[in-house]
Parts: sequence; structure tokens; C-alpha cells
Amino acid sequence: MIKQLSIKNLTVFSGAELIVGKNLNIIVGENGTGKTHLLKLLYSVIAVSAEIRRKSSASVPTKSLYQSQLADKLVNVFRPEVLGRLTRRKQGRERCDVAVKFEDEFLDIAFSFATQSKSEVTIDKLPESWIDKAPVYLPTRELLSIYPNFVSVYEGHYLEFEETWRDTSILLGALLQKGPKERKIRELLEPLEMAMGGAIELDKNGRFYLRSTDGRIEIPLVAEGYRKLGMLARLIATGALIDKGVLFWDEPEANLNSRAVKMIAKSIIDLIVSGIQVFIATHSLFLLREIEILMSDSSYQHLETRFFGLHQADEGGVNVMQGMSSDDIGDITALEEELEQSDRFLKISSGHAAL
Repeated sequence: MIKQLSIKNLTVFSGAELIVGKNLNIIVGENGTGKTHLLKLLYSVIAVSAEIRRKSSASVPTKSLYQSQLADKLVNVFRPEVLGRLTRRKQGRERCDVAVKFEDEFLDIAFSFATQSKSEVTIDKLPESWIDKAPVYLPTRELLSIYPNFVSVYEGHYLEFEETWRDTSILLGALLQKGPKERKIRELLEPLEMAMGGAIELDKNGRFYLRSTDGRIEIPLVAEGYRKLGMLARLIATGALIDKGVLFWDEPEANLNSRAVKMIAKSIIDLIVSGIQVFIATHSLFLLREIEILMSDSSYQHLETRFFGLHQADEGGVNVMQGMSSDDIGDITALEEELEQSDRFLKISSGHAAL
């Protein structure tokens, strides 16, 4: 479980130290303020450790393994031309420094790279053990409809899609979890399947379907909101989102109507209750308020939520405000615009009523 992130000269950030919540972390900001960059950075750090552990025979981490493979992961996830392009753009040479602390201090890592870096990072603090569970990254686009043959095409050809799409597709195609965890999985799946009106199935030809009482519907014919819920349901069913995993979700509300966003908010709460640490990036006031409404229930008071507000700085770059509630993160223009529009609409409505 992630505990703290420290960054210096990363993309739009001159420097920031984020104190991470144990359960839910909500990153809010305008477009271009680096919300997705924070998700991708943390995802890359965890994912590369889990990947090296799975593929390597090394029982403990080594610098030689981390130096190139962490650099490769960052490049494949962020998609810059070279690694050094992830350093903050200023005159002269700069160095990007990153440190991530975990509840298990044996996982702590610190690394850096310079503007001219291409294929390696410098490991300043080497973890003493591997992360044993792969994280999950949900991009703004659903992936069930493009799943057939996507992984094989991605690995056999150069595609400009970021590597999170491939990683998540691999998890979507995993076998269904069986055994003692099935009861817990069933509890998480039931509200999702009720909302979708059916269950997600993967056939032997590599195509996803929504199976309901009326039969099977090809996933591309299913509404996008249900496809997003379906992606979440599939990852729960395979065990990817069970038992102390980490979920990174970029704009869960993208392309969804209000009813679907409410379903997503409830699913996020269900996941953190089950033990998943969740990070979401959003600029949706509706999603933010829906989560806060749900979390106000007394049964969730023990859960720890942290809010992060990203703000364009007068001198350039982005500043981070953080705290235990949305009131601690300053005024976010996108959220203020939604509130202001609601006020204007209410004034118009009251004027019409008076007539």
C-alpha cells in the first residue's frame, strides 16, 4: 500500500510531496495540470516491480534489473520520445527525482534521471523486496470492445497506445478466480451485474459478451457506461481487484451519464471497503460529490480518504494542495464552473416560475 510520493522536476511539477490515503485518493484539477501523470508514475513503479518479480529468477531486487526496466516502463506508459522528456521543461539541464514510500518499508524506492537520459534511471534507494500483486490501471477509454487480438498485435507491432492498455487487457483475459475468494468476489459482482442487467463473459474466440436473461449481446453493442462497469466486473471476477491490490482510474466519469457515474462511485466505495487502495483522477463535481455523499455514511467513517487539488502556479508549473476533504484543496475552476452554472440555471428556473 502506497504511503507517500515525493517528486521534483517531473513534467509540470517543480516539486511536490503527496501524503497518500490508505483507502481512497482523489486527484482533482484542470486539464493539463498533471492528474494523469501522477497516476501513471505510481502505476509504473508498482507495475515494473510486479513484472520483474514474475519474469526474473532474482529473489531480491537488484539495481541492474531496475535501472533499465523501470526506465522502459516509464517510457512505454508515458510515451515520450525519450525518458529525459519527462523532466520539467526549463532552460538548461534538469534532474527529475522521485521517491515512493510504502506501508511496508522494504518496498520503498527512490530514483532519478536527467534531461539527457534515454534508457536508464539512477536508483538512489533500492527496494529490498518485490511487489507481488500487479496493479490495475483503467484508462478513460473502455477496453472490452477492442480486446480481441489486441495484446498479440500490441506485442508484435509498434503501436502508439500506452502500455497501460496492454497491461489491463492481459488482466481482462485472465482466468476466472476460483476457490475461497469466490464468495467475496460474488458480493462485489452482484451490484455491478444488477446495474448492467447481466454478467460479462469471454468466449473461446476472445470476444466479450454481456449475458442476460435475454441472451448474449456483443460488447460493442452494449452502452459504454455498462462496458466500463463490465471492465471493472471482469477484473474483480479474475481476482485482479481482490486482496490488497491498487487501482488507478483515470476520469471514471468520462463519457458516462449521471446514473452510470453514481454506479461507478458506489463500486469505488465497495472496492476500498474490500481492501483495495484506489486512486482516481477527475474534474467532475458530480462524481466528487457522489463519493462524498456515500462516504458520509457512518459505516465508512473508518476509511481514510485524501484529496489533492492541482493548481496552475503564477510562476509556471503546478502546485498541489491536499487534505482530508475537498474543502482543503482550494478552488478548482472546472468545479466552480459547474457550481456557477447550477446557480444560473436555478435563477432562470425561479424566474420562469414567478411568471
